[in-house]
Amino acid sequence: MGVAGPPGPVMDRDEVDRALARLGAEHEAIESSLLALQDHAGRRLLEGARLTGVTQSRWTDTERAITVLWSYFDAYTAALRTARELRARRRWLSREDLVELTELLRGESVTVSGGAAAGGGPAPSITGPARLSERYTLQELVARMNELYAQSLDMVVAADAVWSALPARIDLLSAELQRTRQLAHSVGVRPGEHPAGDDLERITSALLRLREQVVSDPLAFWQPAPGGSSAPGGGRPDTDRYDREARALEDVRREIDAVLTVRQDAEARLVKLRDVLSRADRTLAEARAARGEVLAKIAASEVPAVSGPPTVLQEQLARAAEYRRLGQWNRLSPLLESLEQKAEDELLRARESLTAVTAPLAVRAELRGRLDAYKAKVARLGMAEDPLLVERYDAARRMLWSAPCDLRAAEAAVLRYQQAAAEALAPRVPGQGGPVDRRGPSGSDRGDAV
Repeated sequence: MGVAGPPGPVMDRDEVDRALARLGAEHEAIESSLLALQDHAGRRLLEGARLTGVTQSRWTDTERAITVLWSYFDAYTAALRTARELRARRRWLSREDLVELTELLRGESVTVSGGAAAGGGPAPSITGPARLSERYTLQELVARMNELYAQSLDMVVAADAVWSALPARIDLLSAELQRTRQLAHSVGVRPGEHPAGDDLERITSALLRLREQVVSDPLAFWQPAPGGSSAPGGGRPDTDRYDREARALEDVRREIDAVLTVRQDAEARLVKLRDVLSRADRTLAEARAARGEVLAKIAASEVPAVSGPPTVLQEQLARAAEYRRLGQWNRLSPLLESLEQKAEDELLRARESLTAVTAPLAVRAELRGRLDAYKAKVARLGMAEDPLLVERYDAARRMLWSAPCDLRAAEAAVLRYQQAAAEALAPRVPGQGGPVDRRGPSGSDRGDAV
């Protein structure tokens, strides 16, 4: 929709002809725009819909604006027809004809009934408080029509854009929801029995409400373009609520997929669980046997107690097997995850218990190894028959190979043998002859005190 030429002084014949040609083209453009608006799919949907909220209010105003538009267009058409008839009276126009045509084409020559513009009696209209009549120049009338047309088209395009985008997407998501519900039902995920079943019920209700609201109040789901837009329908549909439900459904679908995975590999996981718990039981039994051995062979040592296998895990394992037999996959899934973690923890606890119980035996084995290593070193250097070394070796060996073994005393004996061996292997100072007496002044063993 264009804009008529500016007003000016009395027009000559050429100016009149050019103005009429321009107004004719303007008339065709306006008529095409109004007819396109009249046939717009969004406008037809708005006419037939049960609207609520902001859309109902905006459509009431828009319907009134469209009525006013046609009233303005009719007045514009009548004024243009009058000007054309006056111009067609004679080929050569008199000054009176030119003055009259100038008034028609540039003056406030168009009168629009205020009641007609308001769509009824003298009530407030889209253009402000209704008056009995309003007078416009053709240029002013076109500007008013442009303004009303842009406002009306903006509302229609926005509603149509929302209706074109959201209901179809909601329907597709609802179809996916239905498939997910069927899948959930097949694995025992039902409302009241599994959180995912409750989520599906909530999403179903939310999508129903969302679709009803979108259909009845599409403009509530319209986001105008940031900073405003001069183009009609500048903006986009607001899909935040739809996107939230789509994400929630995807989360439920992943959870159901996990349940399906449980159904596929439940037997293998149960077998692995039995194996882990069996290993934990065997390790605890080994720890209990080792504790008896330690108490018999090691004296003066703190040996921790060994607890029995937890019966609660075996009970939960039996319950998991029952869930699998009954096909209650939704209950089996979280139970298996919990059991797998607890079984690994139980195996780790059993291994730690065995390590703690057998620690004294490990200490004794380390002392035995150290004693034999020093004896081998002494033998390589030709001092295996040294009386003091033989005496201290035999004392340490008797302690380490006797039962029960006093680890503290045995460790002290090994240290005394190490010290004696170190002294025996120490290099002699040149110039000092004679054997070195390694006993105290009274002939006693210097190494008795460690």
